[in-house]
Amino acid sequence: MARRGEHSQEQIKEMVLQAAEKLVAKEGYAGLKVRKIAMEVGYTVGSIYMVFDNLDDLITHIKSRTLDCLILELSKVSNNISPIEQLTALSQTYLAFAHQNFNSWSIIFEHNSDLNSLNTANKTYALPDWYQKKIVLVFKRIEELFQKIAPTINTKEHSIAARALWSGIHGVCILSLTGKLNIVGIKDVEQTLTLLTKSFITGWQTEMVVS
Repeated sequence: MARRGEHSQEQIKEMVLQAAEKLVAKEGYAGLKVRKIAMEVGYTVGSIYMVFDNLDDLITHIKSRTLDCLILELSKVSNNISPIEQLTALSQTYLAFAHQNFNSWSIIFEHNSDLNSLNTANKTYALPDWYQKKIVLVFKRIEELFQKIAPTINTKEHSIAARALWSGIHGVCILSLTGKLNIVGIKDVEQTLTLLTKSFITGWQTEMVVS
């Protein structure tokens, strides 16, 4: 068992996060246990709670690092293609990331949370601003692409459209990665994402013109 003085609190925090990320990648959200992490890093459970407020705080940091990786992958999609092509490519990149990092990606949604608060031991754990800003950052480019598609529309509509489209894309990814997409007779998930993206944009543009 390591002595507390051997590492700074920042070093312990990083060690805990790395161990937790490996555990999540291997065993998923259900396998994330503080005692397992403590054994891996060689510190007590109490030491872990000296650098994280509680388990929800630790999980929020894990999710944040996964979001960082997702944002990095999405940023690799070329800007030198049309907005619709970019949105289609972003959806494919999202699917690939989820497939390659299924357990880490899943914890973002499996963790008993929403974008406003978490309940921890009958107390309200508010998601920190820095985490919510990362959620906003995930949608930033998508919103900007909708703005390019329909520059005269109110920015609020771009935000709503970005989240509506991505909810559909996320749903297809979930069904595909859990082996349930074939239940509705769909075999080509990439083709489905392309059709969903283009159809949504066409319908959205028509709706905006009519309204």
